[in-house]
Amino acid sequence: MIAAINIDPVLSKFVILSMVIITVGFVLRIFKQPAMVTYIVVGILVGPNGFAVITDESLITNLGSLGLVLLLFFIGMEIHLPNLITNWKVSVFGTIIQIAVSIFIVWLLGQYFNWNLNQVVMLGFVISLSSTAVIVKLLQERNEMQTKAGQNVLGVLLVQDVLIVPMIIILGYMSGEKPDTSDVLKQIFGGIFITGIIIYILKKKEIKLPFMGFLRKDHEMQVFVAFALCFGFSIITALLGLSSALGAFVAGIILASTKSTKWVHDSLHAFKIMFVALFFVSVGMLIDLKFLQENAFKVSVLVLMVFIVNYSINVLIMRLFRNNWKISMYAGALLSQIGEFSFILGATGYYAGIIKNDDYQLIISAIALTLLISPFWISLTRKIIRLT
Repeated sequence: MIAAINIDPVLSKFVILSMVIITVGFVLRIFKQPAMVTYIVVGILVGPNGFAVITDESLITNLGSLGLVLLLFFIGMEIHLPNLITNWKVSVFGTIIQIAVSIFIVWLLGQYFNWNLNQVVMLGFVISLSSTAVIVKLLQERNEMQTKAGQNVLGVLLVQDVLIVPMIIILGYMSGEKPDTSDVLKQIFGGIFITGIIIYILKKKEIKLPFMGFLRKDHEMQVFVAFALCFGFSIITALLGLSSALGAFVAGIILASTKSTKWVHDSLHAFKIMFVALFFVSVGMLIDLKFLQENAFKVSVLVLMVFIVNYSINVLIMRLFRNNWKISMYAGALLSQIGEFSFILGATGYYAGIIKNDDYQLIISAIALTLLISPFWISLTRKIIRLT
């Protein structure tokens, strides 16, 4: 009698997912599309709203969140901290202006759609956040991380990642839920802790980690040390009520200050590719084709409005801080989509009763579509800049 062969269902789904990514990626590469477009399209195809090959969205989403953490970790290792600090005015004031103007524009639209103040503020927060995952991936693929536009945009993204915490607190107040005093104190301590680390690195300029000589000779130990640093700092900042991705970024900065990051790239690069791909696949799985078909006009108008508004605001902000028109236009295009952290704000508003289910679905669709369309929008802007 032949014994039954038990195949792990999770393993088989990941094999299918990999095969679909290879097939779709081959086709889209012919049309010179970036990898993230491949992943989002694959998410649409294999997700519950497509062929339902993968229906466990939480598994892909949770693994995808690790991709964001690893992505910020690698960004930290590539950041030149003095340059980032030099551009702090663009990062801080530019982000605050972006949020304020976004809320004002949504308020103007709210006069027509009869939105209340809570809805206006929440939607303003949602559209004001840009995508770290999309922008960094494009900058890395084009070797533009160290350009002036790249540094300005990265600074804005990092400030946005920090400000998501007070945004969530504000939405909590609006829903009648006041944050616990201990949580606020933890977040304040977390901010002081991170600021202290950055100041220490700026003063020391180079940090020497213990056992560096030993680590250079032991590849297996390198993998575990890199993982411990990345996710260890992520857990610390998460426990302090801050973004886990922010902790990974700080860990990356610490490693960059050791002047020895090659072994980390070698150890974790493959993991980063896998988990970042899963993040974009999870975005594709959120796109409900039936909802899009039934609300095509409303979604299209919202997506177009987001690109035009975000692009215009960021171009003017970059010009305000004395960047030339080409840099300003490119930075504006990079920051024009809605970011992945806006999913959190949308869910917070929905569960707090600020928006209803249809509005929540509309927000999810708009975020996912702007992430999908963003590479095309940025490429179009690049071509226009070359012609001017």
